[in-house]
Amino acid sequence: MSKNKIAATLLAGTTAISLAACSSSDETDGGLLGAIESGNVTLGVKFDQPGIGLREGDGSYTGAETEIATKIVETLAEENGWDAPNIQYRETPAAQRETLLRNGETHLIQGGYSITPDRMEIVDFAGPLLLTHQALLVRTDDDSIQSLEDLDGKILCSTAGSKPAQRVKEEIPSVQLQEYDTNSSCIEALSQGNVDALTSDAPILAGYAEQYDGKFEVLDMTKADGSFFSNEWYGIGLQKDDTESVDAVNQVLTDMKDSGELDAIIEEYFGDLDSIEETTPGDLSEIE
Repeated sequence: MSKNKIAATLLAGTTAISLAACSSSDETDGGLLGAIESGNVTLGVKFDQPGIGLREGDGSYTGAETEIATKIVETLAEENGWDAPNIQYRETPAAQRETLLRNGETHLIQGGYSITPDRMEIVDFAGPLLLTHQALLVRTDDDSIQSLEDLDGKILCSTAGSKPAQRVKEEIPSVQLQEYDTNSSCIEALSQGNVDALTSDAPILAGYAEQYDGKFEVLDMTKADGSFFSNEWYGIGLQKDDTESVDAVNQVLTDMKDSGELDAIIEEYFGDLDSIEETTPGDLSEIE
């Protein structure tokens, strides 16, 4: 399955890890649209999540959400008659996302960013792009975990600042939590047998399972009644009260959905994953 690669846009003298550490006050005050008009935009994306957002060895970026974010910026520039801006990509760990938006260090964050009521108090969201659900990633050579209940007494890995592991802890109090800054660190720990499972959203875990070709498998997490363990509404994070940009991004997403382009990107990277459902951009009414 071929993936489009997005060329890296780097400022001279900066490294890939520290891209766009600061934004000018003009860019910050103008939110996403102001940054696009100014000619320099910083997008917060994932560097280590295949399918979602991955920085390749040649400096390019792949992933459904990185591609969508880039398309949004390019479309908004074109529709407003502005020159195509320089786009810089910044890695955004889960625990830092709201701070980076609030400080104006990124103008848009995308990469498995679930819309939740508490996050909506700090930042604004466009979307949702899709609805997905929490799952487990386990080693294929370890059949001791086949369901949520099998995590009793096991070591579960998750990224710091994310919600999934805490939800499992509430359901299975005996589970032992191990948190790392990135999912890639969890993958390494799982591969070495230092943890028993990794929990995150199904598309994220499916990307790792594909990348490691048979070493891991994804298990759906369901409740006793058969319903999914959680609902994850993937959105696009923007600075708080940047209403104009939220509306503009939602319109681009709606146009991409109507044309089939949005679904095509999601299909390209995630295939027909059962735990991905369609949503309506701009409709946050079901999020709780």
